[in-house]
Amino acid sequence: MNHQAAAKLSRSIISQLGTRSFSTASVSSSETAQAFARLRPAFIIRNLSTSASPGGSPKDEKNNSVSSEDKSPNDKIIASYWGVAPANLTKEDGSAWKWNCFRPWETYTADVSIDVTKHHKPENFRDKFAYWTVQSLKYPTHLFFQRRHMCHAMLLETVAAVPGMVGGMLLHCKSLRRFEHSGGWIKALLEEAENERMHLMTFVELAKPAWYERALVFAVQGVFFNAYFLAYLASPKLAHRIVGYLEEEAVISYSEFLKDLDNGSFENVPAPAIAIDYWRMPPDSTLRDVVVVIRADEAHHRDLNHYASDIQCQGHELKDAPAPIGYH
Repeated sequence: MNHQAAAKLSRSIISQLGTRSFSTASVSSSETAQAFARLRPAFIIRNLSTSASPGGSPKDEKNNSVSSEDKSPNDKIIASYWGVAPANLTKEDGSAWKWNCFRPWETYTADVSIDVTKHHKPENFRDKFAYWTVQSLKYPTHLFFQRRHMCHAMLLETVAAVPGMVGGMLLHCKSLRRFEHSGGWIKALLEEAENERMHLMTFVELAKPAWYERALVFAVQGVFFNAYFLAYLASPKLAHRIVGYLEEEAVISYSEFLKDLDNGSFENVPAPAIAIDYWRMPPDSTLRDVVVVIRADEAHHRDLNHYASDIQCQGHELKDAPAPIGYH
């Protein structure tokens, strides 16, 4: 490309960018080429996005160009490059919604009428292997935490939130490979993982783990994630049965927690705000109420995973039976 062609192309691009970035005064071709070469890509993109915004006017630009010094810290928001403002969400009483980790339509009322005493009796070698695997992991955990229920619950939730994510991820990949639906099981397992994580976020509002407990979580999660990943690849029916028995132990642990709350061994403090909004609980709810709804969630996860294992033990695939979604 010769010099005259390059200058012509430069003037054409500059005219497309608009008068906000460059003067419309006539300049020589060499000056135009040099000015264009010095342009920063970010400067070009910024002017392109500004000129493409619909409904813009000089008056709007003047009103929007408020310096950061004129805004109070509480008025500052994270502006999107594409100009998409965050939605203004409110609660049912009209007050502002303050949680970014979940939205109002993701809240629910836990079914506390669920049977918390149900137990799946091991019937074959696979069930017995899953049951005794969980039992062998239970005793060292109880020996370490004893009656420190809050720290025990936090460790339990960091482990319990792993299977749903691993199972949902592997089913997702399987659905993509086979070009088939999952029967809703991807959503059900990911809902379980998210719900377990919300349990953890609730307990974090009430207690902070010590450094050695954080180290233990780091180690246990690393081992458990990889072990469960391999177990699910080898035998999904075994993996779901293990989680079913793990959730049974979670129900028992929270029942022990409730006993100590009832006899005064553990202080029944007010429920954190995140729990009140997530489970749609009354404003005067307490820690005991939180433990009751979390135990109901764990019982639901227990039934879901035993059901998933039963489906596959009967020679079917998960997609052949509709997943129990919609609880959370």
